[in-house]
Amino acid sequence: MKPKNKPQKPTQAMIDLLRATASSDTAIANKSMQALAAALQEPLREGLLNGDILDNIFSVEQLQPGATAEYSLDLYQQHMDGQYTAYQIPSEGAIPTRTVSSDSVTIQTYTIANGIDWLLKYARDARWDVVSRVMEVFNAGFVRKINTDGWHALIGAAAGRTDYLGGAPMIFDSAASVGQFTKRLVSLMKTSMARLSGGNSTSANRGRLTDIYMSLEALEDIRNWTTADDGVDDFTLRDIFLAQDTGGVFASIYGVALHPLYELGVGQEFQNFFDTLGVSMGTSDEEIVVGLDLTKNDSFVMPVREPLQVFDDPTLHRRQRQGVYGWTEFGVAVLDPRRVILGSL
Repeated sequence: MKPKNKPQKPTQAMIDLLRATASSDTAIANKSMQALAAALQEPLREGLLNGDILDNIFSVEQLQPGATAEYSLDLYQQHMDGQYTAYQIPSEGAIPTRTVSSDSVTIQTYTIANGIDWLLKYARDARWDVVSRVMEVFNAGFVRKINTDGWHALIGAAAGRTDYLGGAPMIFDSAASVGQFTKRLVSLMKTSMARLSGGNSTSANRGRLTDIYMSLEALEDIRNWTTADDGVDDFTLRDIFLAQDTGGVFASIYGVALHPLYELGVGQEFQNFFDTLGVSMGTSDEEIVVGLDLTKNDSFVMPVREPLQVFDDPTLHRRQRQGVYGWTEFGVAVLDPRRVILGSL
């Protein structure tokens, strides 16, 4: 997650426009409100996938009018004897489904919508600080939904794999204590990702583990590593001690970037979702970690059929309020589940 920038100071033109939306002349107020909604639309679009927990994972592709979100799978997988699989969210709020096709898959898109309003007096008094905060909340509603669907697709794709080494449901360190994140787990996940990705050491498109997403508790395990128990040298311990959790990459182990996610961990949103999939973790393990191969931007796709549209809501005026509503249509899919792997601890 990228650090948030400080809110930009509104220009005098934006302040005047906001005040005009509360004009006693309804024609001026309506026209100004439409202009305000239009002015807010572009920065809101830019904020939808900027700084969220899907940043740099999914490839966002704007579809042209009338285009079909169809992707050729034979370009991504060649190990299933003519049967190719992908995982996608078929509709809003749905569990990821496994799609099998001979050579291509069509990703279903769906619409999500949101709306918000505020007191008319804030416009009359040109309280841009209040309105800008309202817009942040409005934007956050879309971002949260997109985050949830994207991560459900990732976890669903990894949980649907049946090719883990040794036939295990996922990768785990059998020598570790329950709930303990270890260096060996990273090594096992690296090996499994490489072994199961196809190709060989000289293949241009061979897979490798580049990123691991973990809970805050797993991150604390790393901070508590010692030279005696975990075999970590003093220089590494110093780097861990000085590392800052900025909401992005915390550190790296064996070249694998580590990302803490609030939504992972016992009792948290993404762990609870995984528990509904009926997949067993390692013996007595209690939480998952998610490994991704981001060397190639060829598997995690997010086709956008309609970017965010924002409109003013004139029906609120009689209640001395004003507001906006909007919607966007998109889809999420994992075209090659070999690019995502699950570990447990």
